[in-house]
Amino acid sequence: MRQEQFVARYQAEWQALERWLALRGDRPRHAGRSPDASALNDEDIPQHYRRLCQQLALARKRGYSPQLVARLQLLMQQGHGLLYRTPPPRWRRALEFLLADFPQLVRSQARSMWVATALFVLPLVGSFALIQWHPDVIHMLMDNGAIASLERMYNPASPNLGRDSGTDWMMFGYYIMNNISIGLRTFASGLLAGLGTVLVLLFNGLTIGAAAGHLQHIGHGDPFWRFVCGHGAFELTAIVIAGGAGLQLGMKLLAPGRRRRIDALVEGGVIGAKLCLGIAAMLLIAAFIEAFWSSIAAIPAWGKYSVAAVLWTLVFVWLWRGGRGGGHAD
Repeated sequence: MRQEQFVARYQAEWQALERWLALRGDRPRHAGRSPDASALNDEDIPQHYRRLCQQLALARKRGYSPQLVARLQLLMQQGHGLLYRTPPPRWRRALEFLLADFPQLVRSQARSMWVATALFVLPLVGSFALIQWHPDVIHMLMDNGAIASLERMYNPASPNLGRDSGTDWMMFGYYIMNNISIGLRTFASGLLAGLGTVLVLLFNGLTIGAAAGHLQHIGHGDPFWRFVCGHGAFELTAIVIAGGAGLQLGMKLLAPGRRRRIDALVEGGVIGAKLCLGIAAMLLIAAFIEAFWSSIAAIPAWGKYSVAAVLWTLVFVWLWRGGRGGGHAD
């Protein structure tokens, strides 16, 4: 075969491989996702790389021009460098997921997230306001034992802010178990056509708002707000994101579009599972703050609120800006 025929036959393959190398050279961690529709799929690269090696061997054997051999040699070396290089450390991949991929995924489900926010915040604000005008409503939402425990935990005279007893480490473990179970329950109940997630969000919003409203009404608002303002940035936001994950799962079940229902549900489950990883990390951070910072009664209100302002700002900026400007697609 003459060199001109050889080049004409395989030129398109080489150009496609060159485009893939240009795309993946700086961003290897985004495997399987290409902004260039003409580029090769990542799963096809090993086969194309083997073909390139065979073509390079033929070019050498047939004595084709040094320029062509040099081009194929460079392609082979670049491909080998990407295919066989050491993968990034797992801790770095986890950090990349939390800082960029997770907030991107949250934004990609914006509609579900806003609905979840409304389902959680509106009953919270509504029950808080209602109890300021009708204090007896608290007895319709909570039993007497729960009310008494709430008043005891947030008594301004109590040395332990926000809890009856227990060491910081013991409460840290308790908060992890409790918070993550709420988050997973909020997400998993989306399998009930989304209705379960709706009910969990409404119930949690109503209960938290009622508790805050009652404590505010009886004069225990200061210790309550000093306790919840810090860890609430991660905890409450995580609950809303878990709700959004559950709602998108329910929508995949109810309205799969042109796909089979099982395929849409699997897609929703994959999205939800990824979101749950980030939610678990947020709830872990919230549990740490709640156990080791929120319960310190000696810190004045201005100190608690200053730290809370920083934490809330960090959470909102992270979810709003995380992953932008780095070649990621929202």
